[in-house]
Amino acid sequence: MGEGVQYETQGAIAVITLNNPPVNALGHAVRRGLLESLEKAVADDGTKAVVLIGSGRGFSGGADIREFGKPRPEPLLSEVIGRIEASPKPVIAAVHGMALGGGCELALGCHHRVADASAQMGLPEVKLGLIPGAGGTQRLPRLIGLKPALDMIASGDQVGAARAKQLGLVEEVVDGDLRAAALDFANQVIARAETPPRIRDMTVDASGAEDVLDQARTNAARRMRGLTAPQYCIDSVANAIKLPFDEALEKERGFFAELEGSDQSAALRHLFFAEREAHRIPGVAKDTTTRPIDKAAVIGCGTMGRGIAMSLANGGIPVTVLEVDQSTLNAGLDMIDKTYAGSVSRGSLTEDARNARMALISGAASLTDIADADIVIEAVFEDMDLKKDIFTKLDQAIKQGAILATNTSSLDINEIAAATKRPEDVIGTHFFSPANVMKLIENVRGTMTAADVIATVMKLSRDIGKVGVMVGVCDGFVGNRMLYAYREQAEFLLEEGALPHQVDKVITDFGFPMGPFAMGDLAGLDVGYMVRQHQRKMNPPAYREPYIGDRLAEMGRHGQKTQKGWYLYEAGSRTPVPDPEIEELIVGVSKELGIARRDITDQEILERCVYPLINEGAKILEEGIAIRPSDIDLVWIYGYGFPRGRGGPMFHADAVGTKTIYEAMARLFEAHGALLRPATLLKELAKSGKSFADFQKEATVR
Repeated sequence: MGEGVQYETQGAIAVITLNNPPVNALGHAVRRGLLESLEKAVADDGTKAVVLIGSGRGFSGGADIREFGKPRPEPLLSEVIGRIEASPKPVIAAVHGMALGGGCELALGCHHRVADASAQMGLPEVKLGLIPGAGGTQRLPRLIGLKPALDMIASGDQVGAARAKQLGLVEEVVDGDLRAAALDFANQVIARAETPPRIRDMTVDASGAEDVLDQARTNAARRMRGLTAPQYCIDSVANAIKLPFDEALEKERGFFAELEGSDQSAALRHLFFAEREAHRIPGVAKDTTTRPIDKAAVIGCGTMGRGIAMSLANGGIPVTVLEVDQSTLNAGLDMIDKTYAGSVSRGSLTEDARNARMALISGAASLTDIADADIVIEAVFEDMDLKKDIFTKLDQAIKQGAILATNTSSLDINEIAAATKRPEDVIGTHFFSPANVMKLIENVRGTMTAADVIATVMKLSRDIGKVGVMVGVCDGFVGNRMLYAYREQAEFLLEEGALPHQVDKVITDFGFPMGPFAMGDLAGLDVGYMVRQHQRKMNPPAYREPYIGDRLAEMGRHGQKTQKGWYLYEAGSRTPVPDPEIEELIVGVSKELGIARRDITDQEILERCVYPLINEGAKILEEGIAIRPSDIDLVWIYGYGFPRGRGGPMFHADAVGTKTIYEAMARLFEAHGALLRPATLLKELAKSGKSFADFQKEATVR
């Protein structure tokens, strides 16, 4: 048989095994092997049924994503699935582990499906800016109904074996040996001597369909703002009701082809590979042995400490939260329980899961109670002296070999590590708020951080469902350092003639969920003010800084928490309302500074905010603070809401063109001064006709 496929017979049953590690991707050789194996089984008079099963980690992770955007040689997956469905001999899919994307579509093309308890089935193509392209939008609604199919396809979410059985996606969930159970099931099918049932011959219950479709479109627009693929998914599923199967299948292929060539899909596929690339760390061998993390501790039971503790518990890791004040500790643990209770009430968590996670979280008031922790994550206020004092005490109290981590957003990891006698065990783990929700962890390696500590923290990030990105030490690391450049220019624009709501609208129209001023109000203007005060104390600014934001904080306008910030907020509302008092303040500051206010176009706002962000990213790459451009993209996608459909700031720069970005920065530099000086790397790429993707490829070779 073809490469990646094994064929054998067990009595009257042919067993076709997908064997293409690591995920049995359905590349060309596997597709050809599947077709040859099926033809052999159909031609063999002694074969009465076929079992299709996967080897290794799962049934199949789907299409080979490396083939996307390129001509695919025949047979296409849709043809293979069509031939399986048309087989006169019943084909039974035996699913364990993953059956995702094309792997799920392959199972849907079979006449029967059985699974073991490990099975996870789904059609996640929408997360790559695509729709299922091998019949998924047509077969799934026919099999399980319109609404459940829409829920799976438009979200890309997976279902486990028990839910798959409940939906009718699989007929049996088996215990023990899946292969043996599938052979037994096949023999039962043979005994019934029935015509193999085909999903394509089923019909979709169309009652209430328009309401279901409209609700799906509304949900998709809210949850996946600005992305095209979810709406295409819904339109294609709608065709399962409106059109004959073959015609709807042809429409599905057309939608897939259109999306495959889109900028959004290219951006989302870039992020798919970026997440995998992020775990390749220079100086850390792939086979580096990681340290076991069986017990964790968190210092501080404030907002960040609670969120970090929940993140660890969500990943199944027992965690002790240390807070010296018992009442503060009790209040914090109670807030964690209430947060989980909220998830239960919304239906996103079961009561059993809530109880299991709460059972993993305990409190302590003394360092001796956490001395045996494998990792301690400090999450106190952003004050260097306080953190150094804590790390000196941790060094003395915590067992040797434990990882000592600090949740800092900007402070020098090396200075914190120097407060201990084991700097090799110290690392930064910058969680983003709310830590139990946000997916990003900016892991910060110090000069002395050991390779196994780096490897362990990167693995831990993945184990608790986060996207870990390794960065180096500088003020603000990657994310906040770039944020400073972005917000600085947004405030300068206010001094020159813009207003907060105008800037925020341009940024949200670009695709961010919030503009810089609404985001500032959400985060708390007092928090940013205190960080800036600390930065000015440690590193006096070399250039003039905007200071309207400082004035607001000093006026007690701290954002949503005080119902006044850059905007006004009605009681109980998070909707920003422009405030005439702020407009008056801004105009007054312009007058104080001797700046003649002018009309500022949306294009200038976009360039002044987004291009300096990219420019700072280029400087970060020059300095080696970020390993690769795609790491910067991950930080901004998962930490700051950069629109996913644009792939992150550095990917977006390539889409616009490094030459265009450089020329705009050179123009802005000439008009506004040194803060907007183009980065050397940006200039070099522009002059040589190269992109940040070229820089990443060259860096990988080096």
